Amino acid sequence: MARRAAGGAPLSARAAAASPLPRRPPFPAPSCPLLLLLFLGAARIDALEIQRRFPSPTPTNNFALDGAAGTVYLAAVNRLYQLSGANLSLEAEAAVGPVADSPLCHAPQLPQASCEHPRRLTDNYNKILQLDPGQGLVVVCGSIYQGFCQLRRRGNISAVAVHFPPAAPPAQPVTVFPSMLNVAANHPNASTVGLVLPPAAGTGGSRLLVGATYTGYGSAFFPRNSSLEDHRFENTPEISIRSLDARGDLAKLFTFDLNPSDDNILKIKQSAKEQHKLGFVRAFLHPPDPQPGAQTYAYLALNSEARAGDKESQARSLLARICLPRGAGGDAKKLTESYIQLGLQCAGGAGRGDLYSRLVSVFPARERLFAVFERPQGALAARTAPAALCAFRFADVQAAIRAARNACFVDPAPDVVAVLDSVVQGTGPACERKLNIQLQPEQLDCGAAHLQHPLSILQPLKASPMFRAPGLSSVAVASVGNYTVVFLGTVSGRLLKINLNESMQVVSRRVVTVAYGEPVHHIMQFDPADPGYLYLMTSHQMARVKVAACAMHATCRDCVGAADAYCGWCALETRCTLQQDCANSSQPHFWTSASEGPGHCPTMTVLPAKIDVHQEYPGMILQISGSLPSLSGMEMACDYGNNIHTVARVPGPAYGHQIAYCNLLPRDQFPPFLPHQDHVTVEMFLRVNGQNIVRASFTIYDCSPQWPCFWCIQQHACVSNQSRCEASSNPMNPQDCPQILPAALAPVPTGSSQSVPVHLANAAFFQGTALECSFGQEEIFEAVWVNESAVRCNQVVLHTTQKSQVFPLSLQLKGQPARFLDSPDPVTVEVYNCAMGSPDCSQCLGREDLGHQCVWSDGCRLRGTLQPLPGTCPAPEIRAIEPLSGPLDGGTLLTIRGRNLGRRFSDVAHSVWIGSVACEPLADRYTVSEEIVCATGPAPGAFSDVVTVNASKEGRSRERFSYVLPLVHALEPTMGPKAGGTRITIQGSDLHVGSELQVLVNGTEPCTELVRTDTSIACTVPGGALPASVPVCVRFERRGCVHGNLTFWYMRNPVITAIRPRRSHVSGGRTITVAGERFHMVQNVSMAVHHIGREPTLCKVLNSTLITCPSPGALSNASAPVDFFLNGRAYADEAAVAEELLDPEEAQRGSRFRLDYLPDPQFSTAKREKWIKHHPGEPLTLVIHKEQDSLGLESHEYRVKIGQVSCDIQIVSERVIHCSVNESLGTAEGQLPITIQVGNFNQTIATLQLGGSETAIIVSIVICSILLLLSVVALFVFCTKSRRAERYWQKTLLQMEEMESQIREEIRKGFAELQTDMTDLTKELNRSQGIPFLEYKHFVTRTFFPKCSSLYEERYVLPSQTLNSQGSSTVPETHPLLGEWKIPESCRPNMEEGISLFSSLLNNKHFLIVFVHALEQQKDFAVRDRCSLASLLTIALHGKLEYYTGIMKELLVDLIDASAAKNPKLMLRRTESVVEKMLTNWMSICMYSCLRETVGEPFFLLLCAIKQQINKGSIDAITGKARYTLNEEWLLRENIEAKPRNLNVSFQGCGMDSLSVRAMDTDTLTQVKEKILEAFCKNVPYSQWPRAEDVDLEWFASSTQSYVLRDLDDTSVVEDGRKKLNTLAHYKGPRTGAVVLPTDELTEPKKSHRQSHRKKVLPEIYLTRLLSTKGTLQKFLDDLFKAILSIREDKPPLAVKYFFDFLEEQAEKRGISDPDTLHIWKTNSLPLRFWVNILKNPQFVFDIDKTDHIDACLSVIAQAFIDACSISDLQLGKDSPTNKLLYAKEIPEYRKIVQRYYKQIHDMTPLSEQEMNAHLAEESRKYQNEFNTNVAMAEIYKYAKRYRTQIVAALEANPTARRTQLQHKFEQTQALEWGLECTAWTAPPLTLLRPRALPHAALHP
Repeated sequence: MARRAAGGAPLSARAAAASPLPRRPPFPAPSCPLLLLLFLGAARIDALEIQRRFPSPTPTNNFALDGAAGTVYLAAVNRLYQLSGANLSLEAEAAVGPVADSPLCHAPQLPQASCEHPRRLTDNYNKILQLDPGQGLVVVCGSIYQGFCQLRRRGNISAVAVHFPPAAPPAQPVTVFPSMLNVAANHPNASTVGLVLPPAAGTGGSRLLVGATYTGYGSAFFPRNSSLEDHRFENTPEISIRSLDARGDLAKLFTFDLNPSDDNILKIKQSAKEQHKLGFVRAFLHPPDPQPGAQTYAYLALNSEARAGDKESQARSLLARICLPRGAGGDAKKLTESYIQLGLQCAGGAGRGDLYSRLVSVFPARERLFAVFERPQGALAARTAPAALCAFRFADVQAAIRAARNACFVDPAPDVVAVLDSVVQGTGPACERKLNIQLQPEQLDCGAAHLQHPLSILQPLKASPMFRAPGLSSVAVASVGNYTVVFLGTVSGRLLKINLNESMQVVSRRVVTVAYGEPVHHIMQFDPADPGYLYLMTSHQMARVKVAACAMHATCRDCVGAADAYCGWCALETRCTLQQDCANSSQPHFWTSASEGPGHCPTMTVLPAKIDVHQEYPGMILQISGSLPSLSGMEMACDYGNNIHTVARVPGPAYGHQIAYCNLLPRDQFPPFLPHQDHVTVEMFLRVNGQNIVRASFTIYDCSPQWPCFWCIQQHACVSNQSRCEASSNPMNPQDCPQILPAALAPVPTGSSQSVPVHLANAAFFQGTALECSFGQEEIFEAVWVNESAVRCNQVVLHTTQKSQVFPLSLQLKGQPARFLDSPDPVTVEVYNCAMGSPDCSQCLGREDLGHQCVWSDGCRLRGTLQPLPGTCPAPEIRAIEPLSGPLDGGTLLTIRGRNLGRRFSDVAHSVWIGSVACEPLADRYTVSEEIVCATGPAPGAFSDVVTVNASKEGRSRERFSYVLPLVHALEPTMGPKAGGTRITIQGSDLHVGSELQVLVNGTEPCTELVRTDTSIACTVPGGALPASVPVCVRFERRGCVHGNLTFWYMRNPVITAIRPRRSHVSGGRTITVAGERFHMVQNVSMAVHHIGREPTLCKVLNSTLITCPSPGALSNASAPVDFFLNGRAYADEAAVAEELLDPEEAQRGSRFRLDYLPDPQFSTAKREKWIKHHPGEPLTLVIHKEQDSLGLESHEYRVKIGQVSCDIQIVSERVIHCSVNESLGTAEGQLPITIQVGNFNQTIATLQLGGSETAIIVSIVICSILLLLSVVALFVFCTKSRRAERYWQKTLLQMEEMESQIREEIRKGFAELQTDMTDLTKELNRSQGIPFLEYKHFVTRTFFPKCSSLYEERYVLPSQTLNSQGSSTVPETHPLLGEWKIPESCRPNMEEGISLFSSLLNNKHFLIVFVHALEQQKDFAVRDRCSLASLLTIALHGKLEYYTGIMKELLVDLIDASAAKNPKLMLRRTESVVEKMLTNWMSICMYSCLRETVGEPFFLLLCAIKQQINKGSIDAITGKARYTLNEEWLLRENIEAKPRNLNVSFQGCGMDSLSVRAMDTDTLTQVKEKILEAFCKNVPYSQWPRAEDVDLEWFASSTQSYVLRDLDDTSVVEDGRKKLNTLAHYKGPRTGAVVLPTDELTEPKKSHRQSHRKKVLPEIYLTRLLSTKGTLQKFLDDLFKAILSIREDKPPLAVKYFFDFLEEQAEKRGISDPDTLHIWKTNSLPLRFWVNILKNPQFVFDIDKTDHIDACLSVIAQAFIDACSISDLQLGKDSPTNKLLYAKEIPEYRKIVQRYYKQIHDMTPLSEQEMNAHLAEESRKYQNEFNTNVAMAEIYKYAKRYRTQIVAALEANPTARRTQLQHKFEQTQALEWGLECTAWTAPPLTLLRPRALPHAALHP
């Protein structure tokens, strides 16, 4: 078939040849393939909906779905795409071709291989695209490099995850064999399938099952050349299992997974390859999700054929099975041990002719394998090859395999099974009885170690087709309820959906066109995350199709009657939905499926159904049936429309049949009756829970005979209640009513007075009642009773001006004009006027038959009573006859017109003659006196004669009627399409004769639109059923055919294959080229556009393959389907009709092409001027600018005119058009419009103004003379001044060149630094030492009491730093909270008792909350005190973190309440309350583990990188400014030449003796000593380093001579009265150094004085050094941010999840739904409260030296982190600070990471209180006894003592505190007077030092 082979082979040549133009509607040309990645407009036809499309510029090969990540991977020729699953938008892509390759060469990855054959640029066709989720890989194999495979990264297809073969060092060298590289087939048309298998026991990774068509020597795919070298024969078996362990030994990657490897491959013997050519269709696992311990199998579906590629060869469809390990880690079966294959046969039982032999596509369902087979037809009929769908039960496959193994090893049966001897591994053994062997079920299924034979079952598994259609290419199956839904793709780009019932019978089918003309790939897959969507691939598209478009069904009957398994009726939502889209659909009666049938649709009946408008009704009963849930307890009403509702109710629960009661709508709201109507129908809905779910109607009527009413004779009215009528004998049926009896009345002449009798029935009751006779409007006469059954209308005089007029007669009650007596059969009176309508005698006298008393006497008059009877009339007068000729066979209808042509038909019957031939008149077409129509009789021969009519007298015609013999000679054209519409012309003679002509095609079908002359007949041929020759019959007067042997050939219809271009401007007129076949039969073509198109346009046929059409104009810019009408017939593709897949509507429409309409192009002149001046005789060239558009217009599509003269177009580019005029322009008009035309679009862009040449010349001479004089004067002045300016200019130029040279040099250095520093830094930053983390207790004290900690370090630690024997120093434990509680023994009892009492109070939640609130209300309780109290409370309650957390949450709720009332976005913005500091401390405790285990290392590496980068350049010893920095304020804005020096240093300390230390020659000696100490002590915490002032630097110039180097000594250089600090360069020779300030200049201590003669340069150019430093540190910063904002699966951030959920809960309780507010709360709680503090204060975490310069750099990094967490847009410009501009480009990406981190936290499983308490208890236990809580209690008590009165008042005011006597307990602690004066430690104020971060204002837009 014309489809891609499995594994990605492209379409065959047949499909390509059929489409000379691009065949990928409706996508753009390949020049910009990714501009339109997404098609938002969904194509919907009936039950399917194409939701998204992705176009590929190159042919597609394979796709794979990642359900967990919601990703689609698409492989096309030379390209790999990663698409989002939901909308198929592009996420990543990679180019994988073309490459230089040759199928005769080894892969270049084989280092030892060389190749003599030339390598050519070769496209890479994807062969395998498989997902390995266990290893996070995507396996990608292509046709290049002998079928080479890559392992790409899952989640980023553009990245290679594992490089194979591995690169050079550091990886170990791997020996690579060709068999490891030659995995897939290396030819575009050769098939390959792959399947990732789970790992077996003892293996570390997955395995890859590969089936590949042999393409080596001897195959049709092997290149024809003189070489016999074949790299694939020994290296690529047809079937193999390969190792895919990317995490293990790469030397085994892609090997055959077992040793010996032959046990895991199947290779066909070379001698058998010609007879067994395998084409693989698909590999799959079944069952896909087995139960634990159950057996799973891998299946291969394939075809085996003797002549591969020959469409007429009989293929054998095979299914092979391989066993996989049982469960996780089970032992792997060898391929040869478990391999077994059997044939699949799909045949209808009608013999070999009904056998579908080639397997096309398979899909494994749970119990059945569905497969599409085709019957090979040869290449010419490949597109419509017959195909069928068959299904095979897996249970039958299992039974056949077990029987076969039993027949091979237990009870041999040679006709059942045989060893597969066509493969190398099947050589030797044969099926034989194994003595004393009993096969276990597992051995019957999978073989055994002693039964290692690949087997072939000889008898195929058979099935009958359940569905047939030509051109099927793929299948996918889903089980929905009782239905099986099968999706079938076709080679013409359609997707068919058929629903099968439980008996596998087709109950419905629908179709949608995915991409017309593009075959659907043989593999389709359902979305793993949402089975409501199906992914499929055509030759150039990836599509996501919704399996059902249920919403298109508006009613339940339509929905359920459509028999769509997916769709059902959602009763309470009154819509057609998928089951999962209907609320409560799992409960009965809520959702009605298609299997239940329309009979279960909800219906309702109203009782009473008919209501008298005059009668009162108490209410209505509603009988409800069908599938509805019980309506009891639901809100119900009756809805009458127009917002009119009444209450409805049900008596109790019920199902199936329910009763409801409803009030009738009020009488004043009854709808009005329409005119002449006695009733109105009211539609009513039952409304449940605000939704109308079922409707019914009832009738409101006013009494009339059709309603259940009674006639009241007394009232002469119709009433519904008989009791309202007093008469005793009211009629019970219509025959008893008083009524007029019908009677025939003679015609009455106009104006005469007559008495008209009227007979009555049942009128006894009315006798004597005054009546009137009514003859219509205002024709009222008196009625006189004759007796009880008759009345008489007296003196009736009626008038008419017509020939005859009928007046209706009725009786009405006098004085009551609206009350009539019944008249079942209307009684009428005819009034005639003889003077009207009878222009001749025959017409006048002929009225006697009508009862008219008329006589002819100089006109027609009323005959008097005494006048004689009328006499005879003059002879007939024939004025015209038509036609004038007829065929000899007769039958011509001859029309004769004239006067006096008889009074009646009997006068002319048998009285019309043509010569001697009678012409028989037709009675139904006779008009008295005026016209006779007669049928001519047959004539013996040709003649002509007059026509005679004999009506008592004879009349003769002036014209003669001729009998002639018509003849036909020829027909042209003699052929046409079978669709019909061909206009044929029949040539002959005397073809104009007769009254009726027929041209019949094939004996019965009439040729329409006849036009004839004497010699020709033209008509339009109808459609034919089949291409064939048919006779054409010309028939006159419905007699026999005229002899002529005319035949017409019906040919195959023309085929349209493509249109180009596919875009047009809305004005239309663009030439659209239509390509196709058999256009030579097309006589006329038109093109129309649906929906938005204007009038259709006429096309022109160029030849048999091309048509050109001007595009129709459009109403708007859009894409719309296009229709073509060939010979007046709408074009429909034959393939679509042959497939019989389309609905009739689509087949008739047949609009497979689309045209994209874009705005009209816009043009202007080069300078956009509206007037262009031009002198005649001069050449004229126009430059026209064109606005950018996507039309892709070519040069021949433009027309430029100047007036009526064409401008020749010479150059056309995307934006500019050049044209020139070669002829002279006339000056008669003076102004000519410049018009550009594109199709129907015309735009006048300017006006050309023509001027006279003589005047222009004179004016030009005068102007030139004046300008020449002025030029001479100006030149003299210029020369005098230029000499002075020249000298100044030369001086300035030298200065500028010098400055430019310096700038150029600086920029070049900056560029070089940016490219090299990152590499250098990464190499240098190779730390062997550990990370100097501070212990937890020091981290806590520094974080909780930052200011206090720094004070104590300064007071105690630094002064007492002394070196020990190893050169390090010890750090005394100085913080009071970490030491012992030093109090005198005499004070201890009181103190301990007081601490105990106060501790018990603090452990009372009510007391502690009141205590905190009371202190916060005091004005002198400053922010510093609040932070100190919060930190002391944290220390005191550290052992009870769960209690501490509860207190914090209570206080936070109060804070949230206060903030929500004002501005909730400002909450937690600062640390100004106790609870905010408590939250900071709580986050520090909970995040410590994350900080140490995850963030610590990248943070420390970033600090080291910053310090090392700063030290790489010059640093000003006075100001600290450096060449390399992130902070502009600390940038050294000078160009100091510095060279590195390597110093060999000996130092006894820090565990090392000597090192080579790198320093800069511009470093001062103190800076050198600091670098030396850092090099020696890098493995020692900074607190143990010696200080630079405590060591000397001694330089040994020789073995006997040494110097102590100092910053200042006797050799220091004095310049401008200042001493320079000595540098390394100072001791090597005079170099530039830093300058130390004299004593009298210390008022400016931070000002650096440099050499005054240094050349000036723009300081701003040094800002590029910021970028250099940033680029160098970028990787470390990215790693840090990712570590902070990532979640480890083994240690998720439980505290963050718990607290964020708490914030979301509080927001929901307060109705805060703004996501920005929640984002701000979370950001203020964690990133800005904790992480920014850590980023700016690394000394809280590490024992390091944080210099002011490092602090400045960290400020920039912290600002970037703050901006990343912000949600407000950064409004940056050139004047913005550099600390914001530096990372402005990275901020959007960082923001995405923050958003993703917040979403991941949100998606985590919520924590219960018990889980969180357990986690907090573990944290408390981990760090117990680390702090002296007694000291913290004592400090807290100081606050209690200071604010005792206020606390007591607050306790008294609190009801809970009063009830629990907390005030009394607090007084007890005060009464003890613990003797706080005894405490030995009086702490300074413990205050919080907030990080110097920017205010959080940016977080609150």
